[in-house]
This record gives sequence, structure tokens and C-alpha cells, in this order.
Amino acid sequence: MKRTQYASDYQKSRSYAPAVVTEGGRIAWLAGILATEDENGRSLTNDFRGQVHCVFRKMAAQMEEVGGTLGDIVTMTGYITEVSDNSDFVDVRKEYFQQDQYPASTLVTVKALNRPNALVEITATAVLPEA
Repeated sequence: MKRTQYASDYQKSRSYAPAVVTEGGRIAWLAGILATEDENGRSLTNDFRGQVHCVFRKMAAQMEEVGGTLGDIVTMTGYITEVSDNSDFVDVRKEYFQQDQYPASTLVTVKALNRPNALVEITATAVLPEA
């Protein structure tokens, strides 16, 4: 897959690109991923950063299952329940995506998510290498 990212220095500092162009590859659509508990069943209630980390780990595992990596994600939409968590979301996202592989990204603040303890949910689209 050929990937071209269009982003200003400011956009790169926020770990996203407003536009990503790809050529070739297979497409994978990831449904909304929540994380009210970590992989060991420990509650993440009221732990925004913990939920974001867990969501990205789940996303990485899902990408591995379909034959890709987080670097193959070309667009994502994040939903958060508190606008004040915006910067924490960006800080955690930077830990999972390399600067030349930032996805096009939208972050939306919503009143609530499907589970009462969920503070973040992410959907994504990836372009995977040809099989």
C-alpha cells in the first residue's frame, strides 16, 4: 500500500493528519471499541487515560488479527464524554502512532456512550497490505 499524509507541523504535533491518501491494499473497518475494563478485568471506571490506552491496545490486537498494524489505520473517529479530556486523548494517541503514520482523525464530544462507565470510544478504517 502506498500512503501519503498531508499535515502541517501543528497537526503533526496533535498526532493527526487532515488528509491521508492511499493506493492499493485491502480495507478493514473497525467498529467502535470501548474499554470499561482492562484485559485482566480490572475496572477502568473514571480512568480516562486508562480507557484510551486499553482501547488502542484492543485496536492493535484487532489489527493484528486482520493482518495489519496500527500504522495501517488511515482514519479514525474518537468519541469522548468530556471536552476537557481532549489533550489527554491526543497525548495517549501520540504513544501509539508514529509521526509519518498519523491517521486522518476527528474527535467528537458526546453526552454519553453505549456503556455508562465508558469515557471514550473509537472507530477506525485501515488499508491493509495486499495479501
